[in-house]
Amino acid sequence: MSERKRAVLEVIALGVEDAVAAQAGGADRLELVTDMAADGLTPALETFVGIRAAVDISLRVMLRQADGFAAGAAKDVDALVRLAGEMRAAGADEFVLGFLDEHGGPDLSAVERIVAELDGCPWTFHRAIDRAADRDSLRKQLADVPGLDAYLTAGSPDGVDDGLPTLLAEAARRTEPGYEPRIMVGGGLRLDHVPPLRAAGIDAFHIGGAARPGGWDGPVTVAAVREWRQALDA
Repeated sequence: MSERKRAVLEVIALGVEDAVAAQAGGADRLELVTDMAADGLTPALETFVGIRAAVDISLRVMLRQADGFAAGAAKDVDALVRLAGEMRAAGADEFVLGFLDEHGGPDLSAVERIVAELDGCPWTFHRAIDRAADRDSLRKQLADVPGLDAYLTAGSPDGVDDGLPTLLAEAARRTEPGYEPRIMVGGGLRLDHVPPLRAAGIDAFHIGGAARPGGWDGPVTVAAVREWRQALDA
């Protein structure tokens, strides 16, 4: 039997302290955000620069300016395009974004405008997929958008407990058009979810609160991240 590929562990970082602890605990990648009360918005440019100087693992920068999954009016998309350009100029080369239209489909106009500014950089379509009217249709509509290499998803808007059957079903379709991007599981993810997900071939996991024993008011801890690293490597 061939050796199973090491799973990717991505940890939400709000600042340098989080980033350093996450890397020390064994994280492969960080998602950089601010304002978790709004489920994660674009961090300040200085936050990205400080974290980039402090760690040498991959950083994915959130491109999102308001709670919810709508890109907003044209001026809001203009602002997101500008933010993307500023982050690129500062050295950011991986991103997280994703917007739905009023019908629950992907907002292709907004996504394509922002992605054009990324100039081929890899990016994750975040948990907007869990609010989509039709997940399969969304994946197929986004299949040819450059740089999309992962979906951050719980399989359900209510978290992995409810979404596990969907995640396992989508993992089984990984060779089909629209299903090639990696499934990165996050959203109510617990350690006991890991074995069935790994058994299905899922190899990317995203944690936020689980890396913070003291809750969102406390920092990421090395020990909490290490526990996840060890579980994924078991």
